[in-house]
Amino acid sequence: MALSGKLIANVEISKSGDVFHDILRYKPHEVVAASPDKVHDCELHEGERGVTGSVISWHFTHEGKKKFSKQIIESVNEENHMIVFKVIGGELVDELYKSFVITWHVEPKGDGQVATWTFEFEKPDTSVPYPTSMMDYLCNLVKELDAHNNAK
Repeated sequence: MALSGKLIANVEISKSGDVFHDILRYKPHEVVAASPDKVHDCELHEGERGVTGSVISWHFTHEGKKKFSKQIIESVNEENHMIVFKVIGGELVDELYKSFVITWHVEPKGDGQVATWTFEFEKPDTSVPYPTSMMDYLCNLVKELDAHNNAK
């Protein structure tokens, strides 16, 4: 029996939502520059960078292992600084989960901004762990990217 799950995490950021939205959507090389020990490349396989229906893959190191995640951009919302990625290849769906969707968005919070990652996934059974390690990884990556952009 498959088990559906949802995991949400927030990170306060100093930059505006459009800056992070543009980086993840159009300028992934800036993620590589900000954290080269974590993220090594972002390849475009089909379509245009940042456009719904485009297929990309991220090459990264997580838990001491080089990995990749192939994703299709399911939707983009400029107003809410939101991007929805459906994972279609890599360890998350080839080895662990039946399905995995990652949503990124940024919204105002008080005088600042908050970046939110949401994972929606389907586990094949109860032995598969919740993706908390991957969530921690992405939250730390956002903090590094924020610090990197503030240093510019």
